[in-house]
Amino acid sequence: MQPDWLSAEEWQAVVLSLRVAFWATLVSLPLGIGVALALARGRFPGRQLLNGLVHLPLILPPVVTGYLLLLTFGRRAPLGSFLYDTFGVVFAFRWTGAALAAGVMAFPLMVRAIRLSIEAVDPKLEQAAATLGASRVWVFLTVTLPLILPGILAGSVLALAKAMGEFGATITFVSSIPGETQTMSLAVYTLLQVPGGDAAAFRLVLVSLVLSISALLLSEVVAQRVARRISGR
Repeated sequence: MQPDWLSAEEWQAVVLSLRVAFWATLVSLPLGIGVALALARGRFPGRQLLNGLVHLPLILPPVVTGYLLLLTFGRRAPLGSFLYDTFGVVFAFRWTGAALAAGVMAFPLMVRAIRLSIEAVDPKLEQAAATLGASRVWVFLTVTLPLILPGILAGSVLALAKAMGEFGATITFVSSIPGETQTMSLAVYTLLQVPGGDAAAFRLVLVSLVLSISALLLSEVVAQRVARRISGR
């Protein structure tokens, strides 16, 4: 239900931001767990290269990341044209592209939080389960995964908050199209370029602040409850 103090266009930007952030986080979560596990436990050639690639969006200018996405996933780019011809999936100038850009920018934060939680797990617990005959997959599902659940939650919420506020890569990759790719941050930027748009921009800034702070608080509460349940306190 649309609040009275937001216009239809502003409400549209809020809903689109939540949609983009949700899908960016959900789709990247399995990959984030896998990459964090590989970086925390894996010893393989190219590990440092993988670590550098994962964290690259943190140090690259967001506009550069967006441009690289355009070169890779644009309609005429090799991978973009393959995805369109094979699966009918289009990223450039679509909300799916906004979710992709947001997911790429938020991915390092997600991986870092999950990796730290994996490194904090006592290997003796997993070794004890393994000596009882449990397979590696079963050990991960029954021992490791419950123990790192607070880290997964923290990483997911960090990624969600980052995805909601993503700007540079998104506007470069999918532009600012109202109703399609214009998320809250892009709408704020557009409104600030229009005379008299300050009030609407301020309302969206308030909504963004409330959503981000609420997400962080919720994450903290859930993580603490999960940690208490795991420790049996």
